[in-house]
Amino acid sequence: MRITAVTCVKNEGPFLLEWIAFNRLLGVTDFLFYSNDCSDGTDRLLDALAAREDLEALAGRVVHLPNPAEGRNYQMEALKDAAHQQVVKRADWVWIADVDEFLNIHVGDHTIPALIEACGDPAAISVHFQFFANDGIDAFEDRPVIAQFTRSHNPDIWCGETAIEVKSLTRKDFPLQYFGAHRPFFSERKGDKKTLAWTDGSGRKVPHRFLVAANPRRIRKFPAKGARDFATLNHYALRSLDSYLVKNDRGDVNRENRAFDDTYWRERNDPAWQDTSIARYLPALEAALEALKADTEIGALHAEAVRLHREKRDALLARPAYMQMQEQLRRARALPPDEEAMLLEMGML
Repeated sequence: MRITAVTCVKNEGPFLLEWIAFNRLLGVTDFLFYSNDCSDGTDRLLDALAAREDLEALAGRVVHLPNPAEGRNYQMEALKDAAHQQVVKRADWVWIADVDEFLNIHVGDHTIPALIEACGDPAAISVHFQFFANDGIDAFEDRPVIAQFTRSHNPDIWCGETAIEVKSLTRKDFPLQYFGAHRPFFSERKGDKKTLAWTDGSGRKVPHRFLVAANPRRIRKFPAKGARDFATLNHYALRSLDSYLVKNDRGDVNRENRAFDDTYWRERNDPAWQDTSIARYLPALEAALEALKADTEIGALHAEAVRLHREKRDALLARPAYMQMQEQLRRARALPPDEEAMLLEMGML
């Protein structure tokens, strides 16, 4: 089975090897990376992996391309291009996800083929996010993200919402109009939506209105209750406070001139639930990472990315706006904003 993972990256250098090694454990055979404007060595590390056929047993086949977007719609332009790349066209399944997202499979041998079998070999499988909190961790550490962060919101409810976003595996014969970042879109010309097999992470049919994208507000989410029997998508959107500051700078370099909105952080920093199930992968993941870093070239490029990540953190914290941001995030309650507002109104905080 050929499984191609497609992703867009910018300054994800310290986290690339973990994500690649983890997905190899799941059964991913090929990777298509699109990068843009990297300053931490992400592009150099990907170029090295793409050039090294001798590392395919450890890292799979890596294809690295510049993001073709001419405006700011980086992800959608890349996915449009990806549909025409041979590494996608020849795949049996396509997995579109970000480098902070880890597919945690609960059945069989915990691989994508096991998930596909459990779901009855449908044309697509959409797995719900579970947002993992910061866990009060300030310092970036060069060790697996999945080992550091273990607390999340209640899996069935996020910020008062029972409908939670998904990411999707898509089979090669899916009647595809185009790939979306969260789900494939169905072409009426290529298939019959009445007979299309498309399941959630428990092997149940996805809601019809989600399948046909009938509700613009629900095109990438549907209720998560009961949908995680076979798989969960662990989303480490925050990681350490150090890394979150660097991530914030990646998205907005003009922070000096306006107030910082901590809503994104607070919505994803709910530690109400502990879930350590993904630790089942850790022994094999750590061994795979050790093997990758033992390669002189790859190890040096990874170390460079780690160094540049820390240097960026230090440079940011020399700026008053980022010092204020760091303190604001440290002070923020580990409660979703709406829940905090309700408790304040009730006099319980």
